[in-house]
This record gives sequence, structure tokens and C-alpha cells, in this order.
Amino acid sequence: MATHEIPEVFNYFWTTRHSPTLSISSGATISFDRIPEASGGQFDSYSPGDPVPELDLNALYPMLGPIWVEGAEPGDVLELELLEYESHGWGWTAILPGMGLLAEDFPDPYLHIWDFEGSSTANFKDAAEVPVRPFLGVLASTPDTDEPQGVIPPGPFGGNIDCRDLVAGVKVFLPVQTPGARLMLSDPHAAQGDGEVCVSAIEAPLGGSMKVSLHKGWSIPTPQFQTPGPLRSGIEDSGYYATMGIGPDLMTASKDAVRYMVDHISGKYGLDPVDAYVLSSVAVDLKITEVVDAPNWAVSAYLPLSIMK
Repeated sequence: MATHEIPEVFNYFWTTRHSPTLSISSGATISFDRIPEASGGQFDSYSPGDPVPELDLNALYPMLGPIWVEGAEPGDVLELELLEYESHGWGWTAILPGMGLLAEDFPDPYLHIWDFEGSSTANFKDAAEVPVRPFLGVLASTPDTDEPQGVIPPGPFGGNIDCRDLVAGVKVFLPVQTPGARLMLSDPHAAQGDGEVCVSAIEAPLGGSMKVSLHKGWSIPTPQFQTPGPLRSGIEDSGYYATMGIGPDLMTASKDAVRYMVDHISGKYGLDPVDAYVLSSVAVDLKITEVVDAPNWAVSAYLPLSIMK
């Protein structure tokens, strides 16, 4: 099957009103040279030490597409075989006021710029080497909405799910909700922990390719995916240090687990708490440990020791 390069046309909200930028048949491969990071270039001129610029919220999450898949109808399944991803060597992680899991603990804006050109890891203040594992935070067939819908919240259709395991080699399955599927791609990351706790990963421009296949006679309620092997070979080899939050509310337990991890990283590795929070967002994994022993539930935050110096 042919390989099609996706035209560099970007949209900023979900709607069936967008005109398709490309039409493909099942089994085709699509490629893209560069999907911008989530700010759409708003941090390009930032220099460390400058005040963190206010973001134009209407320019966030530039989405490539929509891509029309011939024959796709609501109730079908779209399969994306992620063939190749390549980050462009730089990125950013920000704390934005009022956003993130610990917004009340870290109310001030903060921005860290990463430079990992030519490297398989991103150095963080000489305290950690974060493996670069590129993926797209936003993958979806367009939801069935005529009225414009914001990109930030995900839904049963997919969208901004920020799953750090959707790297090259993975197969992603998306429920089709509109004729033609209207596939959209956005929000490239170079690395992220499960939870993306400070509200941003290593937000980094990305190029890549994927094979698109249409499945008839099969329906799924939400996105699903299949990995080709272990989730993070090599990263887990040195073990983890984990902190726990325990209580009657999963969100509060999640916050506590991250708070205790921020305390641990700060005390053990000498990072400022704000930097420990940023590192947690790009490298620490939140996991539900227990949800059956009422009235209290447990959430753990896992720090891979292989990344720490």
C-alpha cells in the first residue's frame, strides 16, 4: 500500500465541520515530518530565567488532520500500527497555575527547557537521565459532535489520553464515531510518567509514521491497545522506589503519593521541590495498588531507580 504524507494543516478543537486534509484507504501508511508540541510554538523564544509567558489557550494542541478513512462508519474500529516516532531534540515541561495534580502545592508558573539533541536520554539538572520514549498524547477518530469541543478532556473516542505506553511498535484500536473516522493526531511527548502529574510531560515536536487499517464487524467502547513486549525494557532493571497514599478517596490518595515522592526526591537527590514535581511528571508512574479493601484505597508512585544519578 502507498505511503501518504499528511498535509501540515492544523485544527484546534473537535468537530465534524473540519474538511478532511487527506483521504486514505484501509491498509495505507501515513507519515508526518513534524507535529508541534502542545503550545504550538509559544515557548520557542523563551530563555531560562525569563518570566514564563502566558499561553494563548486557543492555540494549544494543534491537531494534524482530519484524515478521512474510506469506508469507515460509526461502530467500526480503526487500527493504528505505530511504525516509527522521532523527537526533534528539545522540549519543555511546565507547571501552569491552577492545573496539575498538586495545583494547590505549586501555584506559581514554572518552565523547564530540555535539550536532548542526538541523545537517547534527556538530562535533568544532572540528577537524572530520563529515557526518550516518543509518543502522541492525542490519538482519536473525531467524536460525533458538530459543535466545537475542546481538546483537553479525553473521552470514549480517545483524544487527550496521554498514555505513555503508546510508543512505536504498539497497535492502537480506536472506536469510530463518525463517517470516515476523521483521524486526528496531536500532543507529541518525548517522555512521561503515568499520570503526567504536573500537567505536562516532555512536550516535544515529533515526526513519524503509522499504518491505518479498518475493521468491520468489531466494535469497542473506548480505545484499546496491544504492546509487542515488555512495557519498558531496561528502565525497570534497577528496580523502583515507591511511595504510597492511602485513604477513602482515590484522588486524595494519588495526591498524597505524589507529595511523598516529591519529598523523597528532594531529600534524597537534593532537588528543589518544584524540580522534584517536574521530574515526577515525566518519569514517575502512578498506579492503583488496591481498590477492594473498603473504606480505604491505596495508590503508589513508582520512581525508576535506573534514571537517577
